[in-house]
Amino acid sequence: QVQLVESGGGLVQAGGSLRLSCAASGSIFSYNIMGWYRQAPGKQRELVAHITSGGSTNYAGSVKDRFTISRDNAKNTVYLQMNSLKPEDTAVYYCNLLIRNYNYWGQGTQVTVSS
Repeated sequence: QVQLVESGGGLVQAGGSLRLSCAASGSIFSYNIMGWYRQAPGKQRELVAHITSGGSTNYAGSVKDRFTISRDNAKNTVYLQMNSLKPEDTAVYYCNLLIRNYNYWGQGTQVTVSS
């Protein structure tokens, strides 16, 4: 059984920064992809960024150059550093772990950016 525990969401003013963390526990294979998705009210869940266990990254165009994803494999933890936040970044952010084509999800953490 795999569990994902997220932390770090909150309320911030536009231009501010937040750092999200997600710790995975359970049966985790050495090769996996960890990432962050977000879902704003009335919109579909979308990929924000992901990172492989080897360190390769992929970002949504809307967050590139503002957000940085990283991971600590020894701790099975993924981080999302979010800078220059905009009101349109407001959403529930979900941690994702992909292992052998199976997706695991965190419970979600709210990020609200005020203008």
